[in-house]
Amino acid sequence: EVHLVESGGGLVQAGGSLRLSCVASGLIFDEFAIGWYRQAPGKPREAVSAISSSDGDGSTYYIGDVQGRYTISRDDAKNTAYLQMNNLKPEDTAVYYCAADYSFEVVKAPRLLADHWGQGTQVTVSS
Repeated sequence: EVHLVESGGGLVQAGGSLRLSCVASGLIFDEFAIGWYRQAPGKPREAVSAISSSDGDGSTYYIGDVQGRYTISRDDAKNTAYLQMNNLKPEDTAVYYCAADYSFEVVKAPRLLADHWGQGTQVTVSS
């Protein structure tokens, strides 16, 4: 059975940083692309960032308003993906989820089609 477990969320002041982790089990991690999504209260879940599988070309993806502030990475030896978030803004407040799928196109798409999902970690940015 596949499990994805996010951690690293918390309360931070605007301008601060957090690093989220997504630890995977039950799958061959380096075969999967990983996506990070977020869902703010009253809003739909949105794709934020994604990274291709390790046998891909190392491609990464970011939505416009996190470009330059967020960095996605992966450590296949640890079955873990990361999302480094810098210069956080109050509008970044949301529950952040990671997702895994064989397809890079799936994990960066707005539609929530990834095969495997974590339970989420809360990120709260105070002004």
